[in-house]
Amino acid sequence: MERNKSNVSVLFMLFSILFCVCLITANVLETKQIAVGPISLTGGLIVFPVSYIINDCVCEVWGYAKARLLIWTGFAMNFFFVLLGALCDVIPGAPYWHNDAGFHAIFGLAPRIAAASFAAFLAGSFVNAYVMSRMKIASEGRHFSLRAVVSTVAGESVDSLIFFPLALSGVVPAAELPLLMVWQVVLKTVYEIIILPVTIRVVHYLKRHEGVDVYDEGVDYNVLKIFNI
Repeated sequence: MERNKSNVSVLFMLFSILFCVCLITANVLETKQIAVGPISLTGGLIVFPVSYIINDCVCEVWGYAKARLLIWTGFAMNFFFVLLGALCDVIPGAPYWHNDAGFHAIFGLAPRIAAASFAAFLAGSFVNAYVMSRMKIASEGRHFSLRAVVSTVAGESVDSLIFFPLALSGVVPAAELPLLMVWQVVLKTVYEIIILPVTIRVVHYLKRHEGVDVYDEGVDYNVLKIFNI
């Protein structure tokens, strides 16, 4: 059974909401530095990889066109959140308000960091979706686990290659940047591998419930055709 491709289902809508929540939450958690053993990371690592898992699920079940809509929706909602946070940050606090420093630490995202984050997110997400889509066609729908991992490595690598040099060049020693990027990719990929059994079950459930399993034969991969679903 094929649903009308111009429509979106309730489950797709719920996945889109979760995707946006993950991106916005990652922005807030990124303000805290955490330690995983001897490795220093940002708190965003807790939730950001979930966005790639959702991307994989959407691309696998509903296809690249729906994943493209998801990515741009996430970008718009994240941008809106950051914009409102920045606006509130510059408005003078009330005379009795004494937590300006704490609020600024969370919502006072530097323009350079914000630009790097948005560019990295778009590039990494679209690379992830493209690799997932092309590999599904090439493998005739087999080897989902391999496709999920390879697409995540590709997307996270592009994300890190864009974000860290743009955001942290001149702040973090040049010799440390490559190591930082590699650790981000490795740990996020390990995260994906650990959660794969759950991802596989979710994908199987979605395909059964939705009655769809889209193959992107002849799809237009132009990232700007947002509403061409």
